[in-house]
Amino acid sequence: MNKIDWKLLIGSIAVSLGLGTVVGLLTSGSMQQYGELYQPPLAPPGWLFPIVWTILYTLMGISAYLVLVSEESSSQKKSEALKKYALQLLVNLVWPFLFFQLRLYLLAFAWLLLLWYLILITILDFAKIEKTAAYLLIPYLVWVIFAGYLNLAIAIMS
Repeated sequence: MNKIDWKLLIGSIAVSLGLGTVVGLLTSGSMQQYGELYQPPLAPPGWLFPIVWTILYTLMGISAYLVLVSEESSSQKKSEALKKYALQLLVNLVWPFLFFQLRLYLLAFAWLLLLWYLILITILDFAKIEKTAAYLLIPYLVWVIFAGYLNLAIAIMS
């Protein structure tokens, strides 16, 4: 195993966590709003979301780091995979605004479908470069599927 580039690893995690923190700050009060919405079966309590997202953003940062430092692939292949990673991060950042700020629940669900697709192709690209990086994104994909279930249920019942 190669020596860990701590600055790059911390920077990679900081980028993903930082973007998540910005969304959290800009959508403050959203968990109170979530609690007032229709709660479908299996809906977790609002306090769980920040914990889960912190874990997921950390895993995303580690995943991106593993791709960045991989010696198994060309720089062009890594660049293309990291562009998809960045795109899915940006798409991820828009969803809370659609759902909480604008209350466009059906559009937010469609946006989650786009996010799901982008996460999937990022996983597939990362798998060609560094399998562990791809595996680290699987919990994120599963959580977005679960979020889609919650989002669609709320859209239907609202």
